Amino acid sequence: MNGFRQTSIKNNLKIRARVIQAVRKFFFNNDYLEIETPCRIPAPAPEAYIDPQNSDNWVLHTSPELCMKRLLAAGYPRIFQICRCFRKQERGYLHLPEFTILEWYTADRNYLDMMNQCEDLIRFVANDSGFGNSIEYQNKRIDLKRPWHRMSVSEAFDKYSPVSMYTALRNDRFDELMVSDIEPNLDRGKPLFLFDYPTSTCALAKLKPGNPSLVQRFELYISGLELCNAFTELADPDEQRIRFEGQQDLRRKLDKQAYPIPENFLKSLAFMPEATGNALGIDRLVMLFANTNKIDDVVAFTPEEL
Repeated sequence: MNGFRQTSIKNNLKIRARVIQAVRKFFFNNDYLEIETPCRIPAPAPEAYIDPQNSDNWVLHTSPELCMKRLLAAGYPRIFQICRCFRKQERGYLHLPEFTILEWYTADRNYLDMMNQCEDLIRFVANDSGFGNSIEYQNKRIDLKRPWHRMSVSEAFDKYSPVSMYTALRNDRFDELMVSDIEPNLDRGKPLFLFDYPTSTCALAKLKPGNPSLVQRFELYISGLELCNAFTELADPDEQRIRFEGQQDLRRKLDKQAYPIPENFLKSLAFMPEATGNALGIDRLVMLFANTNKIDDVVAFTPEEL
């Protein structure tokens, strides 16, 4: 051994390359267009608990979402992108301030369709990368065969939390209980979609019909590891502006910088079709296949090494 950390993770980086190649193959096979959008933008989507990195008077994007939705509005019905994203104060076993994301959008589909797409993608990547219908992760066998489990957030709180989802929201304990009581119990030996989140947790998702307290959003967990965030896209520019302004107000109350409203994005929403989108962490997906619980083990360089 030569003392380089990179030498010890060479096999993981080979897995990473195979996974990314398989992701691209999946989307090419399904008639998606790979696109690139700027990572430096004048205004992010205002979100209270996500902080972008400043770049002069602009910011580095925390997600390519705004530009990709503008492409949907311009008539691109099936698009995907693999890119770097940036978020302040995100560092830990599962977090990096600069990370790799896969984001894709499908017109004329909703979040239930996206669950099926997500299953198709990960099963394809597992098979194309040589892992088959199951993987070994942290001494546990994860069965990737269908059907994958699905559970509403409200059901998860009723089953695993000492209080209901709505009580947790009233007491400002939703995020706390998600981390302490819900997520540790989502390991069932199979992937699990957690769906129908409270409206306050997502500023860009469409409301659930008949229940405006919920949005059409899901997250995918595999062996307790959160892999993606997806939803049916909100396409009403007036409602979206109100939600953005609410997030701006919350940022001010938290003494955080309030960024400009992304006006060009709002103008495009009137032309955007019904659509669903998904943001999936490539680094975390590779962690699963590399059988490691540390994100550092699947990236060539960590911030501390630069």
